[in-house]
Order: sequence, then structure tokens, then C-alpha cells
Amino acid sequence: MRTKLIVSFVAIALIAGGYAAGQATGRGGGADATSLPGFSTAVSLSHTNSPARSPLFPGDPPFTLTTVNTVAEDGYYMQYVREGEHTGTHYSAPCHFREGKLCAEDLDAADFILPAVVIDVRAEVAADANHVVTRADLQEWEAYHGEMPSGAAVLLWTGCDEFWGPDLVKGRPTYYNCGQPGARFSQPGFSRAAVRWLIDTGVLARRGALGTDTFGPDPSADANYWESFLTLNRHRFTLENLTNLGAMPATGGWIVIGGPRNRNGSGAPSTIFGLVP
Repeated sequence: MRTKLIVSFVAIALIAGGYAAGQATGRGGGADATSLPGFSTAVSLSHTNSPARSPLFPGDPPFTLTTVNTVAEDGYYMQYVREGEHTGTHYSAPCHFREGKLCAEDLDAADFILPAVVIDVRAEVAADANHVVTRADLQEWEAYHGEMPSGAAVLLWTGCDEFWGPDLVKGRPTYYNCGQPGARFSQPGFSRAAVRWLIDTGVLARRGALGTDTFGPDPSADANYWESFLTLNRHRFTLENLTNLGAMPATGGWIVIGGPRNRNGSGAPSTIFGLVP
């Protein structure tokens, strides 16, 4: 469709999973299966998972990495990983916020492969770390870039990942306040009305995701996490603590979400790849 597909593991995943990750064409097409366009580059959208660098959402369990075997003593090297399912860059499954909904092992292989759009709000967030993306903002984005595909991962590029780190100090620029000291916790995100519009228009369809380079798609003004609650339904995800979104195009890219599928898993730390045309 554009260039020759060079990311062979994606092709394998599609064949194995009977790919049906939402239409790459316009919304409301009805058909679930489609072919994957070609790409020239694969990029990483995940932070390195490190206890020394990974900030934890307040209240999450501690994260430790302990060396349990070494080549010198045991002939092989291995670490013991102890962390919550939502540590570092991760995906959240529907059962994270919704009783009786799909958990990690219930999801299809194709749920993890989605067309992606990137919405750049860095300028707005630099002026206000609590910036909220409205329905009108999304409509304006479409007027400039074209219609978002159905079943898409809608990724918010805030620039907050520049401040990635474990510090939680009031009055100091940190990841927790997106570099704007003052309030203990400041985070941009989507409005509830914006998420409802994405669902009503079929951008968030049976599949899809909201992603961001912050702790989550919910703005700090919403203590009830309505944006995540609305998104986490059917086969949809939230993708949190992303990075390197500047390597992705506004349109035409895809993402591949890799990570463990724990039994009854509410999500998992993830290596997320972006595929660039």
C-alpha cells in the first residue's frame, strides 16, 4: 500500500492472529478484517523499565529488580522482577476499571495491533500542565489531518515524558507535575466529552486505545478517571507512560503493543513499537 513491509514479526502476528485490528479505511465500514500497509521504520515508544528511573503512580506497589543468578557463579544471568501490572510504560485491559470485562488473557492477538494517530498538544501543555483536550480540538485536528481511522490508538503527545523520573517533590519540575512546579500532581488529558465523541464516531470502536506520554488519558482535574472508564470497554486499551511520540507521524502510523498476558491480568508493563510509513 505504501512501501514494502519490513517488520516481519508484525506479519507473523497478523497471520497467527487472523488480523482484525479495526479498519484502516474510514469509519463505519462494517468489515472487521483488513490488510496491513507497509512501513519503513520501527521505533520504540516505551521507557526502559528501571526502579531507579520509573516514576510510580501514587499508591502503586514498589518496583524492584534483583539479580538472582550471574554468569560467573551460575552459568547464566537472571533478575527477579517485582512490580505492579501498571508500572512504567504499560497497557490497561478493560477489566482494570470495569467489573466482569475482558482481562489480558481474554483479548485477541489483533487487539494489540492498531492504526495510530498522534495529537500534538505540547504548546498548550507548556502553558498549562492541566490542559484538557476537548471535542472541538479533535474535530479541528480532523479538519487539518483528515478523518481518524476506526479502531485507532489516539495518542496524546504532551511532552511530559521529558521529565521522566522518580522524584515526587512539590515545587520542583517533575513527571508528576509535567515540569511545572506548584500543585503536587498536574496532568493534561482528554475531556469526557472528547472521549464520548471518539466512541460515538467509531474512532474508538470494538477495538482502539487512548494513549499518552503521562500517567494516563485522564486530566488531573478528573479524580474519577472517567476517560479511562469510558475507553476500557469491549476490546479497547489505555496506553500509559509512552515516550518518543515525536518519532511517529500524525497519521498513517501503526502501533504494536507487546507485554505479558497474565491470568486475570488488568494490563502489563509493555514494549510498544511504532511503525512509521
